[in-house]
Amino acid sequence: MSRFKQAWDIKVGVIGYGGAFNMGCAHLNEMKKAGMTPTAVAEIDAQRLKVAGRDFPGIQTYASVTEMLAKSDVNLLAIITPHNTHAGLAIQCLNAGRHVVCEKPLAITTAECDVMIAAAKKNKVVLSTYHNRHWDGHIMAAMRHIRAGEIGAVVRVDVRMSGWGKPGNWWRSSKTISGGLLYDWGVHLLEYTLQVVNDDIREVSGYLWSGVWANQTAWKKDTIEDDGLVVVRYAGGAWSTMAISSIDLRPPPSFFKVTGTKGTYIMEWGTGEIITHNGDKMVTVRVPNPPCEGWKLYQNVADHLTRGAKLIITPEWSRRPIHILDLAGRSARQGKAMQVKYK
Repeated sequence: MSRFKQAWDIKVGVIGYGGAFNMGCAHLNEMKKAGMTPTAVAEIDAQRLKVAGRDFPGIQTYASVTEMLAKSDVNLLAIITPHNTHAGLAIQCLNAGRHVVCEKPLAITTAECDVMIAAAKKNKVVLSTYHNRHWDGHIMAAMRHIRAGEIGAVVRVDVRMSGWGKPGNWWRSSKTISGGLLYDWGVHLLEYTLQVVNDDIREVSGYLWSGVWANQTAWKKDTIEDDGLVVVRYAGGAWSTMAISSIDLRPPPSFFKVTGTKGTYIMEWGTGEIITHNGDKMVTVRVPNPPCEGWKLYQNVADHLTRGAKLIITPEWSRRPIHILDLAGRSARQGKAMQVKYK
């Protein structure tokens, strides 16, 4: 892989400038903050291309990825499109010799991830995933206290994100496009979990329930599941659970709990709690979360391309939560635990 002399030598672009969350603009601004040079946008919606031109005057705009790859000398591309398009677009760009950062999830299946990783290696280019929440303040605080041994060895991680409500009528509520209920926030939650457990994966079990909302949405039979649970067993004996639901009328008060041999860590958006015991007395200490530092993702990518700094979000790391979700889906269909291919 050739190195760039300075970050501004890296010409960056995005594939997808859709209106949801204005992520195309956000990615280009984060790349710019890391010192790289916004250069190109590919988007099938002509109106959104006009918006991109207003947001970044002079930027190259293309109606297709094929046209952009043929006409632009852009070096690094962020793919900000529906989940089921990530693999195909990434492979097209990697085979054209371009570095790629995919929005999470990296892909929907383990097999797709494998082909993407092989393409990156073959073409000697970088492949990463936009796991900016790796640097969320709440997980950074949790990791600091857990690594310090304040709750002892990690025994169990329980993650919950639930409530009651019909999914919105957009592509994220389509199972074939999004991957299913577990794939959107679930990828973030599993990435948090894998940071905390820091051990090889041994076995995955999955449970999925569908049908409550299926006849009430525009997607009909393609609607995502209503309720899901993933259980992961790790080599050292620890295990983790992740539950996501749109039919839970009374979700638990905390969304991320780590049980250790000496205490419990409760991770929340604003603050964390360390709960330990002193004899028969329970002691609770609230700890503040530092500011989120998601900007470090593109800074790390720029440093990797210019100085050879270690890439933090590698494609192999990004594949781990996808492998878990892939196996969880197979487990739910087959009614048994699944052994892993990648630890």
